[in-house]
Amino acid sequence: MSFLGFSSFYRKQLTDLAILARSLYRICHQQTVFEMTQERIEAYEKIRKALTEAPLFLMHDWNIIFKLYIDSCGDGLGAYLHQVQIIDDKPTEGPVCYISRQIKPTELRYGASQMEGLCLVWELEK
Repeated sequence: MSFLGFSSFYRKQLTDLAILARSLYRICHQQTVFEMTQERIEAYEKIRKALTEAPLFLMHDWNIIFKLYIDSCGDGLGAYLHQVQIIDDKPTEGPVCYISRQIKPTELRYGASQMEGLCLVWELEK
């Protein structure tokens, strides 16, 4: 639980954290037996690695156009806000922030187009 809380603090810096941590969140429920399966160990290792190797963020500049990338899958929604800024005299595109969340049970019935639309609306609301 402490590890998930710690990594959630950095969720804006970690790509697809909600999807990566899905199996770990499942063992936090009261009715679930704590068992570290291979899937959970791999999820833990991926998150731990992401925490130590996260890319550097660009400081947002309100005078420059933002680029929004979205993606959805059967496990979650993700969005990435980027900007192209001049760094060392050359244009460099880099992340400003990441956001992700797990799919809710009622959203599992959505088709691909509906999922992408949901992802776009959800991200714009955030």
